[in-house]
Amino acid sequence: MVSLGTEAPDFKLPDAVSGETVHLKEETSKVATVIMFLCNHCPYVRHVNPELVRLAKDYQPKGVKFFAISSNDVGKYPQDRPEKMKEVAEAEDYPFPYLYDESQEVAEAYAAACTPDFYVFDENLELFYRGRLDKSRPKNDEPLNGEDLREALDAILEERPAPDPQYPSAGCNIKWK
Repeated sequence: MVSLGTEAPDFKLPDAVSGETVHLKEETSKVATVIMFLCNHCPYVRHVNPELVRLAKDYQPKGVKFFAISSNDVGKYPQDRPEKMKEVAEAEDYPFPYLYDESQEVAEAYAAACTPDFYVFDENLELFYRGRLDKSRPKNDEPLNGEDLREALDAILEERPAPDPQYPSAGCNIKWK
């Protein structure tokens, strides 16, 4: 896992929904920026999608920016192609850009391991939190509430220390080329 305090690797990626290129350094928040590695086909991502939408809608009015990135190999996983990303983003009502990392360089720079994977950066784009959304997994009967990521965002908003411990995400491995 990337060390806390690490500066966010910059990126310029196309948004599968709008077609616009998103440049991280031009779009960051003065409060907190959340980078999420997602994909369309992963059952873990499909499970957490409703909470991702709720969470973003709860924290965007507080100045938090959210970016979702899909880095999977679309040759082997065609359901993760950009046109399918757009369909999923619209069906799920994503209130954040859903970016396509065709080269997989962004996932490598972040040392992203799975989908979903979450990173919270402070106003200086220094890593404050990396890990899981919450304890919920498909079929484990834990509530889907985003408690770990919400705790990290509340801590940053309230200028408290980062949560400790931070638990790694669980999900499907990123599908590397």
